[in-house]
Amino acid sequence: MRVLLTGGSGMVGRNILEHRSAGLFEILAPSSSELNLLDQASVKDYISAVQPDLIIHAAGRVGGIQANIADPAGFLVQNSLMGIHVINEAYRAGVKYCINLASSCMYPRDALNPLHENQILKGELEPTNEGYALAKVTATKLCQYISETDNDVSYVTLIPCNLYGRHDNFDPHSSHMIPAVIRKIHEAHKNGSFTVEIWGDGNARREFMYAEELADCIFSVIAEIQRGGPASGLMNVGIGRDYSINEYYKAVADVVGYKGEFSHDLSRPVGMRQKLIDSSRINNMGWCSSTRLADGISKTYEYFLQEVDI
Repeated sequence: MRVLLTGGSGMVGRNILEHRSAGLFEILAPSSSELNLLDQASVKDYISAVQPDLIIHAAGRVGGIQANIADPAGFLVQNSLMGIHVINEAYRAGVKYCINLASSCMYPRDALNPLHENQILKGELEPTNEGYALAKVTATKLCQYISETDNDVSYVTLIPCNLYGRHDNFDPHSSHMIPAVIRKIHEAHKNGSFTVEIWGDGNARREFMYAEELADCIFSVIAEIQRGGPASGLMNVGIGRDYSINEYYKAVADVVGYKGEFSHDLSRPVGMRQKLIDSSRINNMGWCSSTRLADGISKTYEYFLQEVDI
């Protein structure tokens, strides 16, 4: 099977390419210089030329709260264009299979946890990442519309919880929470700082999954597609439990060896108070998360020391 992977240089894409099952497929992962996903004509020409059997759409502009608040228009426009171009041109070119990666930020801010797939578009989005969420909703609905009107194709959307792991972005100005916390606590430990600041009261709860597990789930879904299903739909992909922000800081501190204290800046934004997804659909398909939080953080910190803090 020939697979076109967008976002091959990002964290998710690189974990897909490094997965033990990647060698079973011919995977094309063009760089942004080879394929500009913001240019519809370029996407159309590339897909027509390589004629993939399946597309994994993992590309996107991503970032933490600070980055999303600073440029909501950019997150909306760029992610919307990438999703529409890839998915629509894939269908127009006759690509039968597509796995679209969405985001749990698509869920309403006040939705009852754990979040179930049928809650999407049932309430107001979290303002701190609304632009990104709207773009992901657009791509998700496009996949649904295509599959619902054409029984000969299978366009599936996976909705992962928050991710961290190898090849993550550790830039404190644009990264998600766990890589930002790893860098912050590592630097505090190295510099002998006695206090590390946490945004908010630290009681907001989040679900984070080691990125290698999402890659594993994707290959499981491909195997299911090859066996004739699933034909369409949405599936959450998570670990099945959440932790408070304070607990994540403590877990990272334990791995790094930091013995200092934590302070809280209550003036800072924290986003949704809880975001735990219901992964029963993907679990019923036969895939379940298996990486413990401490193990995932240890592997990520090891990567940080070897590849980033040099």
